[in-house]
Amino acid sequence: MTKKNNLTTSWGAPVGDNQNSMTAGSRGPTLIQDVHLLEKLAHFNRERVPERVVHAKGAGAHGYFEVTNDLTKYTKAAFLSEVGKRTPLFIRFSTVAGELGSADTVRDPRGFAVKFYTEEGNYDLVGNNTPVFFIRDAIKFPDFIHTQKRDPKTHLKNPTAVWDFWSLSPESLHQVTILMSDRGIPATLRHMHGFGSHTFKWVNDKGEGVWVKYHFKTEQGVKNLSVEAAAKMAGENPDYHTEDLFNAIENGDYPSWKLCVQIMPLEDANTYRFDPFDVTKVWSQKDYPLIEVGRMVLNRNPENYFAEVEQATFSPGTLVPGIDVSPDKMLQGRLFAYHDAHRYRVGANHQMLPINRPKNEVQNYQRDGQMRFDNNGGGSVYYEPNSFGGPTEVHEHKQAAYPVSGLAESVAYDHNDHYTQAGDLYRLMSEEERSRLVANIVAAMKPVEKEEIKLRQIQHFFKADPDYGTRIAKGLGLAVPQGVK
Repeated sequence: MTKKNNLTTSWGAPVGDNQNSMTAGSRGPTLIQDVHLLEKLAHFNRERVPERVVHAKGAGAHGYFEVTNDLTKYTKAAFLSEVGKRTPLFIRFSTVAGELGSADTVRDPRGFAVKFYTEEGNYDLVGNNTPVFFIRDAIKFPDFIHTQKRDPKTHLKNPTAVWDFWSLSPESLHQVTILMSDRGIPATLRHMHGFGSHTFKWVNDKGEGVWVKYHFKTEQGVKNLSVEAAAKMAGENPDYHTEDLFNAIENGDYPSWKLCVQIMPLEDANTYRFDPFDVTKVWSQKDYPLIEVGRMVLNRNPENYFAEVEQATFSPGTLVPGIDVSPDKMLQGRLFAYHDAHRYRVGANHQMLPINRPKNEVQNYQRDGQMRFDNNGGGSVYYEPNSFGGPTEVHEHKQAAYPVSGLAESVAYDHNDHYTQAGDLYRLMSEEERSRLVANIVAAMKPVEKEEIKLRQIQHFFKADPDYGTRIAKGLGLAVPQGVK
């Protein structure tokens, strides 16, 4: 009798769907009753001690954000309320897959996390240096990161696992194309763009909303490292990016970025040619042009790396009035996972640390917990509602409502065109850029142990563009796909 190889929860129950979070209808929000998702994310957050599970290696700096354009018709966020207004901030750049001691110049996305210390509380914009991501549902994130980490048997990086997962997750193709291109290894942290990646929602003082995407455009210009230069630097100075950022600021050469947004009317989400909440896609800038918001300048180095860079905590759920979330399934999972990771790694009171503490007064009924180092609320009232004048909610700052409908079930995205945008990106590249892209992919795929994995991935490249797939197949010495649709 053949043994059934059923996927189960940690308590032994069979898992019905491991690819799609349970949402209220096809556009979410994600339901907390999806106990498999919660268990999976919570366990994943606790797999490494004490460094971050992802984004372990990082560098940070202080600076400010200055508004240069009036967008108050779109958002009531106070820090964006007037041209010329400056808000202090802290940013943490990072690699994703490597450990704390890994080299800065590896081929990897870069984290781009900004904490704005606004008068209404902290606002975290937590993204990457790419506008898209490998997957579009948080339930797949632990599995994806497992493929980027070390094999539990050999304790070595495992390219077979990497490409097996990507070949079975075709939504990754757009991000894989970016990662394997010249942009996969930035020359420095100063010479790369940053993105919020997800779709968010802005709400104005009339309660009117729009969908929004964030783009940080480097004012230093985009520069990248060749494979050869990156490998040489990894051996000679594995902390090159960290050193470069520190020295630039120390020498008064302050890095800066222009922040722009794309604005989409709410109703367009129902008619756009693909789901605008799918983080594996970009919005066309012809459809939704970039609008300038302001300028970010980094002008002060941390005084202590551990206290500031290592203990800084960010979450896309750290929001201020005027900025809400969207039904993006990857974002919805991150709203839980990031705060949960910080509670585990730094402690329940991580937001009280100086680097994370907001500039305005914090008033709530949270008490006790490990490492509570203030007066713990003193003798003030410690519950709500109460009759003793304790802080109360501000109803006008409730998140704006939006309708949801449908069955509560694990639902996939409706749109499965994983190839058009990846193919468009390939066709936008020069011949030299395409050659380097193909060479990088061929070198990365050669160690893959199973030929079927290579062939499956080649079909994805071929569907994006026949020339793309053909060149990679030839580079790997494999047959060019025939009759692929």
